[in-house]
Amino acid sequence: MIAAAERGFQATDWLLIAVILVLLAISGLLALAETSLTRMSRVKAKSLLDQHRRGARQLVRLVEHPEQFLNAVLLLVLICQLVSATLVGVLADRWVGALGVVVGTVFEVVVIFVIFEAVPKNWAVHNPERSALFSAPLVAAVVRFPPVRAVSSVLIGLANLIIGRRGKQDDSSAVTESELLAMADVAHAEDVIEHTERAFIHSIIDFGDAVVREVMVPRPDMVTLEADITVGRALEQALAGGRSRLPVYEDNVDDIIGIGYTKDLIRAEHDGHGADPVRSHLRTAHFVPETKRLTDLLREMQDRKFHISVVVDEYGSTAGLVTLEDLIEELVGEIVDEYDVEEPTVERLSDGSVVVTGRMAIDDADDLLHAELPQGAWDTVGGLLLDLAGHVPAEGESVEVDGFRLVAQRVQGRRIGRVRIERTRPPDHAEVDEHAS
Repeated sequence: MIAAAERGFQATDWLLIAVILVLLAISGLLALAETSLTRMSRVKAKSLLDQHRRGARQLVRLVEHPEQFLNAVLLLVLICQLVSATLVGVLADRWVGALGVVVGTVFEVVVIFVIFEAVPKNWAVHNPERSALFSAPLVAAVVRFPPVRAVSSVLIGLANLIIGRRGKQDDSSAVTESELLAMADVAHAEDVIEHTERAFIHSIIDFGDAVVREVMVPRPDMVTLEADITVGRALEQALAGGRSRLPVYEDNVDDIIGIGYTKDLIRAEHDGHGADPVRSHLRTAHFVPETKRLTDLLREMQDRKFHISVVVDEYGSTAGLVTLEDLIEELVGEIVDEYDVEEPTVERLSDGSVVVTGRMAIDDADDLLHAELPQGAWDTVGGLLLDLAGHVPAEGESVEVDGFRLVAQRVQGRRIGRVRIERTRPPDHAEVDEHAS
């Protein structure tokens, strides 16, 4: 055996050792690149590009099209490891004879797997940004190499054929709204952003899904003017209500003919036209369907420079009124000025129950109660109570749903003004923790 070992150490053996080390080093770098690039999200890559980090441009290109580099990297890693393992077996057989297979196997498991596979990948997991920025230029250069590009194209086509992919597919790596909300929650939990910033992010995303019906002032709460009253009388009503703009109707509220601006009425009064009918001092009214998205309405208000719209239902009847302030409040929360005289939206009682306005949105009630109340054709707590009761409830009448008792505390005509909500069973602690996070 000694003679075999002495005969084995030749110049070609040193060359093979050098080749093995080079192949293992390449496989380690590519293993690191595979882990770091596949774990890197498009959002994170673009944020690194915005920070002008070196290698970020190549990183963004690779992350946007992972299929263009992944097959090539996996193939090169496999080739490097197989060739190096084969060469190790050859040398081991030459040096130690029959025990070469055992020595080669141990070497492959300990050295190749641990040092050139597990170590690089674990380092990439613990240092995702550094490893991705470091490996991105290297991988970009490799996949541009013509032979590698050709083999990669063949592999991509074969893989697509096997998995049944045809043509351009939806990008499954696109970030969804739920993922954005989850990112905001995680960032808040890790003190990266403040509570108000997290709430604002949630409001912006919810704003994109909301429609006018959810934020409008409903028809019964509208303050309107008759077209035939005088400018002086209209001005008195506007000032008494603290309104800067009021809809004006002809025969009834379903026949809005224009918007009376308080500043126009003041000017008319000052010019001696206080006895004129208000119809002669109106501006054009804008009408929007109650199903119009808030984002579209906000953009339209900005482009066409108006602050108030009359909301109509599918039959053309007046459903309510929506203002620019209503849209902004949906984003930043309630805005109360010196003219607003409103009772608290939420009132907590000593027995643990809460009293809310009937106009409170179901989503807001869910956040308040850490629950998931039923969703349906209604948008508000009052609408839910009305649907469950099946009629206009009397004051004190109650219904139960999903562990809560809803009590009609105040009923004004056919409207539910205030609702008291009581728990009928203890809350699910896991559910409370989830909402609290």
